Amino acid sequence: MSSTLSALPGAYDLVLKGARVIDPATGTDGVLDVAVADGKIAALGPDLPCPSGATCLDLTGAIVTPGLIDTHAHIYEHVTGDFGLNADLVGVRGGVTTVVDQGGPSALTFNGFRQFIVEPSQSRVLCFISSYLAGGLLGHRYVDLYGPSGINVAAIVKTARENPELIKGIKAHAEPGGFSRWGLEALKLAKQASRELGLPVYVHLGTLWPQKEGTTVDPRSIIEQVVPLLDAGDVLAHPFTRYPSGFVNEDGTIHPLVHEALAKGVTIDVGRGAHFSFDNARAVLAAGILPNTLGADLHGYNIKFPDGGRWYRGMFTDTAEMEPPEDASLPFSTPYGVHHAMSELMALGVTLPQVVAMATSNAAKLLRMEGQIGALKPGMDADISVFRVLQGEWTLRDSNGQEVVANQLLHPDRVVRAGRVINVDSPLLPDLAQLAA
Repeated sequence: MSSTLSALPGAYDLVLKGARVIDPATGTDGVLDVAVADGKIAALGPDLPCPSGATCLDLTGAIVTPGLIDTHAHIYEHVTGDFGLNADLVGVRGGVTTVVDQGGPSALTFNGFRQFIVEPSQSRVLCFISSYLAGGLLGHRYVDLYGPSGINVAAIVKTARENPELIKGIKAHAEPGGFSRWGLEALKLAKQASRELGLPVYVHLGTLWPQKEGTTVDPRSIIEQVVPLLDAGDVLAHPFTRYPSGFVNEDGTIHPLVHEALAKGVTIDVGRGAHFSFDNARAVLAAGILPNTLGADLHGYNIKFPDGGRWYRGMFTDTAEMEPPEDASLPFSTPYGVHHAMSELMALGVTLPQVVAMATSNAAKLLRMEGQIGALKPGMDADISVFRVLQGEWTLRDSNGQEVVANQLLHPDRVVRAGRVINVDSPLLPDLAQLAA
C-alpha cells in the first residue's frame, strides 16, 4: 500500500522506517514506512526514500500507530490541586499525543485552562467541560458543590460555543453519593446543555462520593434511570469498575439496560482509573461488550510520585470526613496509563488491533476529529505513537489486588507530535522491573 501527496519525496522532513504500522481507520496492518512533511502525514508505503536532510528513524520491531488519544485524563494542573497532573507527563512524554481532560475546567475556570494548560503543552489538549461551575476543584472532593444548584446550563452553553476547538463534550456523574442527595437532576441539566450544543455527555458510573447519611441507594436503580436520558453518542464510563452502579451486578450478571444503551448508540469508555476490576472486565467482555474508547483516568490521587506520593486527606461532605489511615498506601505503587490499560485488555483476550482502534480511530470519532487525528492518511496531522510489544511474563494488578500474568506488555518508545519527534521519559510510566512476574 502506498499513497503520496503532490509534494515530491524530497520534501519529506521525517521518515519512520521498518515498523509494523497499525491504522484501523484505513485497515492498514503491515510493515511499512511513514513519511512526514510540514507537520503532516506525507506518504505511507514500503521502502520510502530518505531524502538528504530528512530525519530517518529505523523502527524495526516497533509498532507505529496514529497518535494515541487518552479520552479520560485529569490535567488541570494546580487549579484542581494534587488531582491534576502535568499534561505532557500524561501526554507526549508518556507516549500519547492527545489528552482529553474530563471535567477539570468549568465555565468559570475555562480561560485559565486554555492559557495555562492548553497553550503551553506540547501535547494536544482538549476537554469535556465540567457540568458544574466548580469544575474539578480538589478532584470533586467538596460534594456539596456538585448538586443542581452548582450547575448553570446557560454558562456551559456559552463557554462551549466560544471554544468549540477545545470543548468536545460535557462531563457528568451518575453514582450513589450524588444520587442519594439529588437523584438525577444534575445529570438532567447536563443533558439539557448537551442537547442545546449537540455535544455528547460523558457519564461517570461507580461510586465517587459517600452516600448521604440515613439513605440507602440500590445501585441498579441508577443505571435504570440513566439510560433513558441518554442519546446516541453519549458515553458511559468505567464499565469495569469494582464499585456498585456500574455495568456488573452483585451476582456477576450484566445489567440489561447496558444492552439497551448500546442499541441506541451510546458508547463506552474504559476510564481505567484506580477502581479497575479484572473480574468485572471479564464479565463485561464475556457478554460481548467491547468498549469503544480507552481513557486511562490517570490523576494525582491514584498514582505514587517519586517523592513518596500525595493523597488529599479528607473529604468535605455532609457526612463524616473520610481520612485514610496514617500508613495507607496509594492504590498503586506504580502508575499506569493508556499503554498499560491496552495491555490489560490484551491479557483478557482483546487483540492488539482492537485496542489500537479504541485509542485512535474510535477516539477521534468520539471527538468528531476523524479528519484531523486518529489515522495516518496523507494530509492529516502528523501525530504518531511508537511503542514496543515486550514479550515475557508481566504481573498486572487490579484495584482489588487480583493479579494476572500477561505474556505481552505494551511500552511506549516515542511520539511524533505535529511532525516533531519527542522521546518518552515520563516519571509516571510504570517501572518495568516491578511488573516483571
